[in-house]
Amino acid sequence: MSEYKKIENAKCELTATLEGEAWTAAKDAAFNKIAKKIEIKGFRKGQAPKSMLNKYVNRQEVLLDAAEALAQGALEAAIEEHKVELIDRPTLKLDEINEEKCVMTFECPVMPDVTVGDYKGLEYKLDEVKVEDSEVDSDIASLLERKADLELKEDGEVEDGDTCVIDFEGFKDGVPFDGGKGENYDLVIGSHSFIPGFEEALIGMKSEETKDIDVTFPDDYHAEELKGQPVKFIVTVHEIKKKVLPLLDDEFVKGLGMENVTTVEELKNDTKKRLEDRKTRDAESAAEEALLESLVNVVEVEIPDVMIDNETNNMISNYDQRLQQQGLSLSQFLQITNQTVDQMKETMKDDAIKRIKINLGLNEIAKLENVEVNDEDVDKEFTSMSEMYGMDIEELKKYIPVDNVKSDLKVQKTLELLKK
Repeated sequence: MSEYKKIENAKCELTATLEGEAWTAAKDAAFNKIAKKIEIKGFRKGQAPKSMLNKYVNRQEVLLDAAEALAQGALEAAIEEHKVELIDRPTLKLDEINEEKCVMTFECPVMPDVTVGDYKGLEYKLDEVKVEDSEVDSDIASLLERKADLELKEDGEVEDGDTCVIDFEGFKDGVPFDGGKGENYDLVIGSHSFIPGFEEALIGMKSEETKDIDVTFPDDYHAEELKGQPVKFIVTVHEIKKKVLPLLDDEFVKGLGMENVTTVEELKNDTKKRLEDRKTRDAESAAEEALLESLVNVVEVEIPDVMIDNETNNMISNYDQRLQQQGLSLSQFLQITNQTVDQMKETMKDDAIKRIKINLGLNEIAKLENVEVNDEDVDKEFTSMSEMYGMDIEELKKYIPVDNVKSDLKVQKTLELLKK
């Protein structure tokens, strides 16, 4: 048995008394462990009679070793008995230790007290979703652009939207500069992939024409030696290709290979439905974000620093994973942005506090509304994840604890309850 005492917000004490057979067994085990290391003349190490070993074994060391051996089990039993939710490692203090008993107290950082105001009055408001015909036409026009062919212009001049095959070389004060040369480069006029003024200067040129182009690099250009500097490019246009859009008819639609979409009319209906679905998802996301922002305002809680620190660490870890997917490490990112991890954590602090308040608020509402997650809910979630990741359910459970899934599902259920 153990005792529970709240000492302040987000901290409690768990006091456990170890005595009787359990304490005796722990002391005997500690004594034997220490005795094995003792050498007494005439006996093999640790093999002398206990009466003799007693003279060499430090009894206080035995008691402390016994307490250490029982501490983790005592903590786990007390946590289970009083349903304590730790948020960080507890500290241990020995209040009393002797041959008869050991009294130990754990000071535990725990979930803070949370008060939620009028959460039933929070609004979940979806904006009306409407797709105009002009939006459908614009989306289909983009599709035609993507499916367009490039046709070589035998005669004629470079126009906006054309693709030019060019050679170019840049000079600063008459001297070529690094990165300023290219051959047989495909440049789409109007793509703004070159510095301002370059693409516009090609308009009107003809095939195999060479031209000097004077431009100035932007003040924020990445190469220090070229920032705001005037330069000259010598450019030769080898080919001019014009974009030719396909004809929008039923044959074109059939060639797209879309399921149950074989006519222009069906393509328009499918496009409208897809745009409506996307707008609906966006509206739902915006409404949910607004709801959670409102929830933050009615949650009263004194958040311990350790929770903020843990959350910002998680945020940085997730950010690091996204950077790695882009081929960049966190250390490289910090070097590029000229900041430290601590500075990055500071910029994330407000967002971390908001996330914590949302999570604590939803969990408190779940208690107030008796939101429960049953085994069937958990099984469905694991089945869904199994299909999503293409992994066996039992294999998934090795990486994703069931308790984590239950916690996430409870939050989701509570959020759905708030929306209603």
